[in-house]
Amino acid sequence: MGIPRPALAAAAALAGALLLAPPPATAVPGAPGRDSPHPVREGGGRDTEVARTPLSAAVNALRTGTGTTPGLAKSGGYPRRTVLDVPPVNPADKSIKLGLAPYHSLAPRLNALQKLGDRVSVEVSGHSAGGHELYLVTVTAPESSGQAREQERMRERIENSPAAAAKDRRIKASYKTPVFINNNIHGNEWEGTDAALRLIERLAKAKDATTRELLSKNRVYLNVTANPDGRIAGTRTNAGGFDLNRDFITGSQPEARAIRQIAIDKQPALMLDLHGYVNGTLIEPTTPPHGENYEYDLFLKNAYANALGMEKAVNGLGYTPAKDGVEPAVIPFRDQQEGWDDWPPIFTPQYMPFQGAVAAHTVEFPMAVNNEEYDSLPVAELRRRAAINTAVAGAAMRATLDYTRTHRTSVIADQIETFRRAAAGEAQRPVSEKTVPGVPGIGPEDVYTTTFPRAYVIPAGRGQRSATAAARLVDHLAANDVRVVRALLPFRLAGRVYPAGSYVVDMHQSKRAIANVILAEGRDISADVATMYDISGWSLGLLWGARVDKAVTGELRVVGRPVHAAAPTGHVAPFGDLRLRLDDPKEIAALNSLLAQGVRVRRAADGSAVVPGSARGVASVLADRLGVAFPAAREKGTALLKRTRVAAAVTAGELFALREMGFEVRPVSTAALNAGYDWSTTDALYVSSGLEYGSLNPKARGALDAFLKRGGGVVGLGAGGAAFNAGAGLLAAKPVAGNGDANGVVRVANAAGSPVTGGALAHTFVYSPLWFTDLGPGVRVEQSYAAGNPLVAGHWRTTEDGKGGPKDAAGQASIVSGVSAKGAPVVLFGTEPLFRDHPKGVFAQVGRALLTH
Repeated sequence: MGIPRPALAAAAALAGALLLAPPPATAVPGAPGRDSPHPVREGGGRDTEVARTPLSAAVNALRTGTGTTPGLAKSGGYPRRTVLDVPPVNPADKSIKLGLAPYHSLAPRLNALQKLGDRVSVEVSGHSAGGHELYLVTVTAPESSGQAREQERMRERIENSPAAAAKDRRIKASYKTPVFINNNIHGNEWEGTDAALRLIERLAKAKDATTRELLSKNRVYLNVTANPDGRIAGTRTNAGGFDLNRDFITGSQPEARAIRQIAIDKQPALMLDLHGYVNGTLIEPTTPPHGENYEYDLFLKNAYANALGMEKAVNGLGYTPAKDGVEPAVIPFRDQQEGWDDWPPIFTPQYMPFQGAVAAHTVEFPMAVNNEEYDSLPVAELRRRAAINTAVAGAAMRATLDYTRTHRTSVIADQIETFRRAAAGEAQRPVSEKTVPGVPGIGPEDVYTTTFPRAYVIPAGRGQRSATAAARLVDHLAANDVRVVRALLPFRLAGRVYPAGSYVVDMHQSKRAIANVILAEGRDISADVATMYDISGWSLGLLWGARVDKAVTGELRVVGRPVHAAAPTGHVAPFGDLRLRLDDPKEIAALNSLLAQGVRVRRAADGSAVVPGSARGVASVLADRLGVAFPAAREKGTALLKRTRVAAAVTAGELFALREMGFEVRPVSTAALNAGYDWSTTDALYVSSGLEYGSLNPKARGALDAFLKRGGGVVGLGAGGAAFNAGAGLLAAKPVAGNGDANGVVRVANAAGSPVTGGALAHTFVYSPLWFTDLGPGVRVEQSYAAGNPLVAGHWRTTEDGKGGPKDAAGQASIVSGVSAKGAPVVLFGTEPLFRDHPKGVFAQVGRALLTH
């Protein structure tokens, strides 16, 4: 039994002794105190901010899709000098007020740093949603082209032949340990960038033996600013409105995909992700629950040791509560019981272990300079705080480099062992004070492991519900560096026969952990902790629309070839009218493209679309571009489908998903409607956030009512949509709120023949789930939560009064529809089918709802 965490915190040296002390009266005004049981992360909970993001950001993000990005150069030696284009000076850059480096100053500074010697290289790793270049700096001792090739050969051997790598004396002697420092992923948490610039300059100029040793045995990679859009605008999100530190399992945004590719190409063993603001400086590892797919014994060993070094360095700067308002550093694993977990793979440091990191840390600077503080504090105070934060970031960076310098051999050995266990199909080692010596306080609450299956199969042919969805999933696996094989011949596995063309993920591979993260169902962790900070379930195997089979055991004999992308899935029947299923976002996008081009498409009785044979040429282009199928239609269809122009009061993730499906969308809000809105440009209104009917002025309300009386459609989602429905007097349906913190993957039952959910998946995603009771005449149930406990994976408890749990939702309506007394067709969702652009397989439910106007 481990030491209880509160006792451990009380017994820890200086940091622990000061941890529970109240902030001194002489602390700087506005400095955060420590009167909460655990740090409060900014941005937790369900997304609610109404989106106003430009179409151009979505276009930039969608241009490369979610698949494999080109990656960085793997040939040529170091330094690799790039003369960066210098952007125009932007006096409105929010960094300037803090005395920090504005984005437009980075390129000239990096150009100058490359000239200081032969240690600094700069490459452009990608572009942001707003079109800004992303700069990756490498600092290392010079390498010839041949030496760089040998480093790459050793990296590949560590990943692909780890058992041999463990015995390779050249790797032990000569391989340069990769260290990755990621900065400014939240745009209004600036200081990591400035600390990185200082570190680059110091390493470029230093003549001491310690630096020479460090750079001869390590490569230091620095993502100078992961979010230039947000840095410039002073926003947490990028230009698309996305919190990039929630995007790593989905990969919807170009900045997250660029970091993912760095992780794959460079294979960092250690990683820092610099953030703000928690006082005192918060340094991971985290509280439970811990990600069940990690080799957590190897990870915790290094992460905790490195955290101690960073804590010592940060506290050693000499800042005090009384003098500076700076509290001692905090290590959540040691000092907190729960509330700062590493369960979901959506955060940068929680993603990195799947690509080989044996220590990855969020580090939170102590002194808040964003949001309210940015607007209200004097410039001098903001700059004082920013200088402290920059120093703290620099201390954490230097301590991490010192750790890798002094532990290089064991760090690489642990990375090799991580991959070796996976490739051999070995079981994980549960953490304990015996398996992870030197880490006190490990208890049963820290033990999270899983049983990896022998393989996953994504079937081909008639057994696959959607070839388009299957291809998307295969492409996503490949983009995450999972090895996928396409069968050349039929094969049998776990009692099932699969046709040629099926995709197989052998789970005896180095990247088994990320493969399992993507494909597994996940699990219900509701009993483990009181609450979770962010999502707790995410299964792409259940939510992305493809059939995925898990083979727990069995002899794997597949004649196949590795693939880096799925085979083409587009198809157009050679004769007659064509049928287009509307079960996938790409099929909705194809329909919207056809309608935009003036093709007369009709609705079929089963909810699909009938495309005239005369549009076969247009359909062929779409089949090739989107990978959708147009088989021969067996009916002529009935009512004509119309192009749906959408006014949307929604979150950024929903707005992005609507645009991904090809809808013409105009963001709106209460303020936008009160300022005057031309409803003649709109066919349907989608409301989830930021639009309150009761807050509309008389003129805006009258214009909206006129739109509804003309038959304008309404789609409402969640509490915001339900409140709008009630305020506008549309459908008679009483919303019942579940636990507002509940989230995850749930089982549902879809109504037969439903125009919204007919043929839909048996699972969906929820966050702050709702259900509907007391349905009025004519209100139809399109979908219900499944009987029993509908939660498959995630966290969903009752509230303190014993209500709002999954058993209360069981059998209740999750989606309802009807025509209001005002004549408007209405669909209400209690689920989250577009959440952060993630659950791709259920997007079409919203698409179909919008098309019913």
